[in-house]
Amino acid sequence: MLISELAARTGVSARALRHYEERGVLVAGRDPNGYRAYSESDVVRVLQIKTMIDAGLPTSTIRRYIDCARTGDHGVTLEMCPALRAEVDAIAARIEEQRASLEEKRERLGALTPEG
Repeated sequence: MLISELAARTGVSARALRHYEERGVLVAGRDPNGYRAYSESDVVRVLQIKTMIDAGLPTSTIRRYIDCARTGDHGVTLEMCPALRAEVDAIAARIEEQRASLEEKRERLGALTPEG
């Protein structure tokens, strides 16, 4: 299938698909005319990549661990090896720090208003 077809089937833009290819998380075959060619398995791969990105994983991490991704009845999951677990935990810790910082700022902003 062509990149436009893969984009339509996955809801991921052609631009994002080219970015995934540049980052090494998606590998496209080539037709004799040079067009990118994708298979049915690439649909699953793109959905895995999208799910991992939506969860906050950078493409550098996805590239290292994409083979740990599994798609089943409950969506995309990752088989956790110790290195991946450490990266996921570090991302979760950063998110929690950002959440706490935002909450603190919200409280400070509230203190500036009479209704605060």
